[in-house]
Amino acid sequence: MSTDVQTANEAKVKYAMTLLASIINDTGVPRNIRRAAVNALTQLRDTRLSFGVRAANAISILDDVSQDPNMPFHARTRIWQVISVLETVKD
Repeated sequence: MSTDVQTANEAKVKYAMTLLASIINDTGVPRNIRRAAVNALTQLRDTRLSFGVRAANAISILDDVSQDPNMPFHARTRIWQVISVLETVKD
């Protein structure tokens, strides 16, 4: 993989991690959704995996929780934003 692609992937993952941290620190978001954000963040931090696999794992976790009817609109929008950023990460 070229260093340009790797640098771009790293930047996207860092941005997604920042968005997830804002969800985790928002006490207005239900606990189960914050827990899913923590799990997704853990997947993104796993350096044993490639960027594409990390992104796919995080997307899977967030996609499941994004359908929760108890989620506030601002949190749902932020989760969709994280998913859309991670969908552009390729190996």
